[in-house]
Amino acid sequence: MTPLSPLAAAWTRSKPPLLRFLDNCLNEFSAETSGSVANYIPELSKADPACFGISLATLDGHVYEVGDSRLPFTIQSMSKPFVFALALDLLGAGRVESAIGVEPSGDPFNSIRLNAENHPFNPMVNAGAIACTGLIYDNKGPEAFEQIRLALSRFAGRDLAVDEAVYASESQTGDRNRAIGYLLKTNAVISDNVAGVLDVYFRQCAVLVTARDIAVMAATLANRGVNPVTGEQVLSAYAISRTLSVMTSSGMYDYAGEWIYRIGIPAKSGVGGGILAALPARLGLGSYSPKLDKHGNSVRGIKVCEALSAHYDLHMLNRSDDARNAVIADYDIGKSPSRRVRRPQEREILAAHEQEVRIIELVGTLSLSAVDYVSRRLAARPRPQFVIFDLHRVTSTTRAGARLVAEAFEELAALNVTVVLSGVRRASKEWDTLREWTAELKNVRDFYLLDTAIEWAEDQIVYRYGGSIDFHETTELAEQPLLEGLGEDELTDLGSICTIRTYQSGAKILTTGDPADSLFFLRSGAVHVTLPDGVRLATLTAGMAFGEMALLETTRSADVFADMAATAFEVPLKAFERFRKQHPRASERVMRNLAQLLADRLIVANAKVDILTST
Repeated sequence: MTPLSPLAAAWTRSKPPLLRFLDNCLNEFSAETSGSVANYIPELSKADPACFGISLATLDGHVYEVGDSRLPFTIQSMSKPFVFALALDLLGAGRVESAIGVEPSGDPFNSIRLNAENHPFNPMVNAGAIACTGLIYDNKGPEAFEQIRLALSRFAGRDLAVDEAVYASESQTGDRNRAIGYLLKTNAVISDNVAGVLDVYFRQCAVLVTARDIAVMAATLANRGVNPVTGEQVLSAYAISRTLSVMTSSGMYDYAGEWIYRIGIPAKSGVGGGILAALPARLGLGSYSPKLDKHGNSVRGIKVCEALSAHYDLHMLNRSDDARNAVIADYDIGKSPSRRVRRPQEREILAAHEQEVRIIELVGTLSLSAVDYVSRRLAARPRPQFVIFDLHRVTSTTRAGARLVAEAFEELAALNVTVVLSGVRRASKEWDTLREWTAELKNVRDFYLLDTAIEWAEDQIVYRYGGSIDFHETTELAEQPLLEGLGEDELTDLGSICTIRTYQSGAKILTTGDPADSLFFLRSGAVHVTLPDGVRLATLTAGMAFGEMALLETTRSADVFADMAATAFEVPLKAFERFRKQHPRASERVMRNLAQLLADRLIVANAKVDILTST
């Protein structure tokens, strides 16, 4: 085996910047020895204080890990946000919010105190968490814990188990939580079976996780409830957004204000030594180190969060997204028409009315500010008849953005402007979000491919201005642009070596890689030319040539399919070469015409590049 060069070896050993950052955090903060391991639950005191693991999960499902990231420990209070979200979805917001507040308490996590309405301050303190578990217990009875365990497992993307020793230890020493439970019962927040509720709560806190697990769980919160590793929608976006809100104000207990001021990422800690942090629409972070500070938070875990936020400027209130970046291209069909090869009459109509079809290609997130900017940009130019919004680079659509889209489309409908959407599949979440607000609108059409959308709008312009598109029209060789300038005798001789071929709709006429041994002149119908990956290069109608690259190449470089029943003149390449030798003037004319056709295609391609690079 040939040894790698020094540069190649260095390349194989290189790490992504985020992984290097986590490595640096691990190395630097391992030296931090302050704090103490929780001992009020005896089993927790057995944790090795030297253990330290960090994991970060991105919203595309990649997970970085360093240190003891696969070492199991109990989830403890980090279960609270997930159980709160589960309760919201299972029981409804009204039921949960009538029993549990959402205000910070300013007290330690295990305070035996309720708010002025004799309800828990929020679901992140023990009183609120026990109340949440109690609500689920009232609804599910003996199945309550299994419902919670399965939900936690779906957030983690794997089946989670219980540490029975920690569960027993918590149960034996949980008198303070029992006092909270009976206080809740006295105030009718939970039902009579306090022991049953607390048994579920102790088990829920004893579920085993790893730093990797809680990073994925945090990323699921950051991803509006969709697990980025499994792709599963675990809970509703409503429940997730309300959970993140409470995590922001109360997730770190009596350190919550300082936390959100300095770090600015919704987070939750557990006395087992874990901290999870969920930065909405960005990432999830999980860390494990069992030594805690006076607030019950992991000392090293806090340092990791502080470093991540400061180093990458991730404070959630310090966002700098610019709505103007949502538009990657804005043009009309005069600058970038469809790939349909048009006949002269059609070209004339489209050239006279090119501004009647406007195309706006969008990128990123369709947020309220992005849609507002696009609507103002659209209104700044004369009203078109058709507006095509291409969404294939759009990564997500907020509900606020979708609602503003619908309101903008309603205004366009009142002005007799037809909206065409492209680049979004009907089976996608983006389509569902858009259709929730636009389903009743009558002026909205959709095509998956942008070129198909442009072609359809062009057809409508041709029809509206007196043109016609007759796919059944039959054309002769004299009408072929590639044969323009040939004399009558030359066309007659060429016709003598042609064979008329007939193709049914959907038939594959040419295949990439096959020998290029003939060229074709489309006599009637329509065909389309595609690359092997399905990208359409052109749509051709009667009077156009295809397979003409056989004059320059020995093998086919694209596939050709019949869009409908079609006929074509086929000319074998060998016979055509003999024709060229017999008619040198015609041969020169054909090659000049071919050069012009290729130049026209290049001009169109360059125009598209210019559009994308100048916006």
